[in-house]
Amino acid sequence: MRDMLVAALKSYYVGNINKHLSNIEVYLRQPVGAGEHSDIVETIDKELEKVSMYDDKLMMLIKYLEPRKEEVADEKKETKSTSK
Repeated sequence: MRDMLVAALKSYYVGNINKHLSNIEVYLRQPVGAGEHSDIVETIDKELEKVSMYDDKLMMLIKYLEPRKEEVADEKKETKSTSK
């Protein structure tokens, strides 16, 4: 269950990063896409803030909650040794 929740959060953060990067690409390539926004630079800046927020969360998730390769290897060794 834990792995499933961590994977779901990871997907959520990556999806949001891609969403906001896509918005930025639209604003950069077709500024009329930001028609209701009078300040395109400010609009892009707000999108970058959102990218930054989700990127920070993703990095924290990976750093603190994703199991490290050594931990997974140790768990496999323990499982094999206790099953004998």
